[in-house]
Amino acid sequence: MITMMFLIVCWGCSSKRGSQDKAGDISEIKALSAARAKAFNEGNANVIANAFTENGMLLAPTMKSGKGREAVRKYYQSIFDQYKTFLESGYEEVKVSGDLAYGVGYAKVKLVPHSGGDTLFSTAKYINILERQDDGSWLTTHDIWNGNE
Repeated sequence: MITMMFLIVCWGCSSKRGSQDKAGDISEIKALSAARAKAFNEGNANVIANAFTENGMLLAPTMKSGKGREAVRKYYQSIFDQYKTFLESGYEEVKVSGDLAYGVGYAKVKLVPHSGGDTLFSTAKYINILERQDDGSWLTTHDIWNGNE
């Protein structure tokens, strides 16, 4: 009887701890997304690239897939070279399962050409897949989005 009670108490503690851990993971994942958005608004391609794993995939519309941090950095740098950027984005849903997670979100982008001309506006929906690293941090393995226009 004492053994059974001990097991029930331990199970209850581990379940509660698991949900607290997931809440912490979700908070960290949302913070990574916010840091990427801040870097986009600041024109910082290096910070965005470093939010990806070494072999992270960027699956942007109308272009071939980019693989690796350098491909991610080059993609974003090409945007920042042409435009002053403004992004509002966030996750509408985040799910964690072990060392993998995904986030589904929205984005509103405004691009103001450095050389003058028409400002571009777009909205999109996206999915990020993330993986927990050995140090416990989360990095993006895949980023894919589609425009709403």
